[in-house]
Amino acid sequence: MSPAQAVDAYLNELSDQRRLSPHTVVNYRRDLDKLLLAAAETPLDQLLVHHIRRFVAQMHARGLSGRSLGRVLSAWRGFFAWLGERGLVRANPCEAIKAPKSPRLLPKALSVDETSRLLEPAEDEDPRLEARDAAMFELFYSSGLRLAELVGLERGALDSIVHEGEVRVLGKRNKLRLVPVGRQACAALQVWAALRDELAAADETALFVSRRGRRISPRMVQLRLAQRAVRLGLPGHVHPHMLRHSFASHVLQSSGDLRAVQEMLGHASIASTQVYTHLDFQHLAKVYDSAHPRAKR
Repeated sequence: MSPAQAVDAYLNELSDQRRLSPHTVVNYRRDLDKLLLAAAETPLDQLLVHHIRRFVAQMHARGLSGRSLGRVLSAWRGFFAWLGERGLVRANPCEAIKAPKSPRLLPKALSVDETSRLLEPAEDEDPRLEARDAAMFELFYSSGLRLAELVGLERGALDSIVHEGEVRVLGKRNKLRLVPVGRQACAALQVWAALRDELAAADETALFVSRRGRRISPRMVQLRLAQRAVRLGLPGHVHPHMLRHSFASHVLQSSGDLRAVQEMLGHASIASTQVYTHLDFQHLAKVYDSAHPRAKR
């Protein structure tokens, strides 16, 4: 089996048996292609720890961040473990290697006022598209969905949203979770439900569809949100994940319930959710600086 064939077989298993999302599999392929390129003519079973260290150092010198290198090493580590299980390599050369540390960047979230502006009714050349966009963006902010989770929703999800105020989503590693849906998001989805069939193809099962009547693509959702933010004069680049960050930050500011936010976001580890406590502290620090008599200059 050639290295390229081994990568193909590994990725097929990730997709077919472990049911990883197509987006995740594409990222794995990109990272494993880096390994094959760096290894060049060296067989995989002859790669040692010092080879991997050199590859990592070269990528770091080209500007790859510690976080990105950590992701690359994780992909390589899993691939070598898979090769080892099949007797194709004797040891995992990535096992003891850690990526260089890099400063942890806090997720960017909108303020409550900015989010309210973003979700105000907007003019569109087609009221059906505006109804769809309003429903998508309200649902993003109401329930903290990932982009892939939103575009993957089926039309049948409307029943539980409208009648029960909750949505069942298929998250990472095919984990199902039930997330509450707020009143305004429910109202926006009811408006979209009444117009959806005017856009959707007869055999289309997706909840959100494009102008052509087929399931909307993640890229189109990103473009529509970014264009809306620009029209409203919001600062910076606004993307779908920013609404997820805003949801988490605002719920945590109001409730202080980190465990509940973890459950709603679908984080496997609470460590992933704790980053929002830093956003919450930043918010409190700004309030302090603007309100406390001794903080004012």
